[in-house]
Amino acid sequence: MSWSVGQVARFAGVTVRALHHYDGIGLLRPSGRSGSGHRRYDDADLDRLQQILFYRELGFPLEEVAVLLDDPDADPRSHLRRQHTLLSARITRLQEMAAAVERAMEAKQMGINLTPEEKFEVFGDFDPDAYAEEAEQRWGHTDAYEESRRRTASYTKEDWQRIQREADDITHRFVTLMKAGEEPESEAAMDVAEEHRRWIGRNHYDCTYEIHTCLAEMYVSDERFTRTIDQAEPGLAAYQREAVLANAIRHL
Repeated sequence: MSWSVGQVARFAGVTVRALHHYDGIGLLRPSGRSGSGHRRYDDADLDRLQQILFYRELGFPLEEVAVLLDDPDADPRSHLRRQHTLLSARITRLQEMAAAVERAMEAKQMGINLTPEEKFEVFGDFDPDAYAEEAEQRWGHTDAYEESRRRTASYTKEDWQRIQREADDITHRFVTLMKAGEEPESEAAMDVAEEHRRWIGRNHYDCTYEIHTCLAEMYVSDERFTRTIDQAEPGLAAYQREAVLANAIRHL
């Protein structure tokens, strides 16, 4: 069975012009021609096109794609192994980027006032200012947002590093309890949740129990927060949510 260039373009989500170009440079030559001379593609051609598009998605230039596909020592399984390795690396990088974006969004919400060099040192290779719009849309109307901006406007790099160390310590304590089998409703877990609430109050804004439980709900309802928190330990976001809710009930 064979397909026309227009059919293949629709299957693969590419343009007819791109297929003509691949043919012209010898990257993907159709296996056959119709009686009137039009290109006809068979199953093997479609398999090769799939490989081309995969490597292009990963940023490989066409010249390198041609070398990879025409390697006489490479079989389909070697291509799959290579693709799996490349995809795994990309997934890891995207997860790191998502975590950095979350830190940047939180940083802008808190009104960080650092030099570009200090921002890079504290928050990595993402500029917090790049995510100001979403933070303001989500929290800009709240008193907590304004209080945080006012209180943190004068924070130095050392202040932010201290805040991050305190946050890391709280995270470590939650993880330790999880691994020890402590229920999130236990006194120990609720005590860490209370310290987390007070940490927010010390450094950012008056965090009532109501606000704290709203934050905890966001940790599990917004997959970006869940993904970031769970990097410390799978399931940590849900564990922390339950501990925060139990702590709020205990104090109310």
